[in-house]
Amino acid sequence: MEERSEFSPLESQLAAHLRARLGELRGSEARVAEVLLARGADLVGLSVSDVAELAGTAPSSVVRACQRLGFRGYQELKIAAVRQAPAPAPDPADTRDPAARALSDTVRAAREALDGIATTLTPDGLRAAAEALNDADQVLVLGAGLSGAVVLDAAYRLRALGVRTDSSADPTTAQLAAAQLPPTAACLAISHTGATRTVVDAARHARDNGATVIALTSYARSPLTGTADHTLVAGGQDLVFGLETTASRIAHLTVLDALTLTLLTLRGEPAERALRLSADVTADHTY
Repeated sequence: MEERSEFSPLESQLAAHLRARLGELRGSEARVAEVLLARGADLVGLSVSDVAELAGTAPSSVVRACQRLGFRGYQELKIAAVRQAPAPAPDPADTRDPAARALSDTVRAAREALDGIATTLTPDGLRAAAEALNDADQVLVLGAGLSGAVVLDAAYRLRALGVRTDSSADPTTAQLAAAQLPPTAACLAISHTGATRTVVDAARHARDNGATVIALTSYARSPLTGTADHTLVAGGQDLVFGLETTASRIAHLTVLDALTLTLLTLRGEPAERALRLSADVTADHTY
């Protein structure tokens, strides 16, 4: 079979579902999932043997991967894929201008990540996480690397609602803070991969102390989700190898917006007063 130079990326809810479960797959099954994501609606013209050849594995591995991803087999996944609207043709200028291509790909990935949130996150899950934060007498926010910006945003928003909040960019300090949490506290751990060792270890310290652990991550199965009482899953396509994507951070920030809006409703007037105080502080620092 002739190898194609251009893929039609799988979009919207199905893509979000597959990416959220990539962490469950290893080896040949993970390669199959990558092929499924890359080929997208083009799967209509590919047999199970074609996918196996592209993934460098056996047809039986393709079937097992599809089953691990929640489908009865390859045929059911292919039907779901072809129901997705085809991606628009790339602007010809994108192939000549790296900056144009980067901008187009990044915007598309961000839009896809936001569209996928409705698939990977339920209102019940969001409400349960907000209730856990509301019930806690203090909240520790954890994160490392490129999740650090999301941690800062989460800590600011929680403080603005009157929640007693702690966070630290230093992993040792974060570990110490987690180890000292009481059972009445909550820990909000943020990690794109769900496998950052310092974050996972700190979350485990919090759990061992009886604190409630809430995970915000891009993958439904990971060491972090195995530690969490509540898991919020949202993420995006990796465009830069080895770096957490902008799309995933946008998705995480969007989930935080929804989480804090839910928390605002739960906390009522005390949160409204805290927001007014926050507005006053902000006004004092505005020319």
